[in-house]
Amino acid sequence: MSEDAFNMSIRKFLKEVGVTSQRKIEETVREGQIGGEKKKKKLNVRMTLTAEGTSLNHVVDGEIELP
Repeated sequence: MSEDAFNMSIRKFLKEVGVTSQRKIEETVREGQIGGEKKKKKLNVRMTLTAEGTSLNHVVDGEIELP
């Protein structure tokens, strides 16, 4: 596989992750599935990347400002 094809394959995967993740976050917020008694101002999120058959385990934590 060429380096260009490899990079395009990664970008395609990451685009799919980004688009579907954004939709799921928006659905969760829209449906009011945010826990807690008081209205939260931020949503704490975590994304974990693993790859079957490897030791890859990359975690990204973040906060999303809520409307």
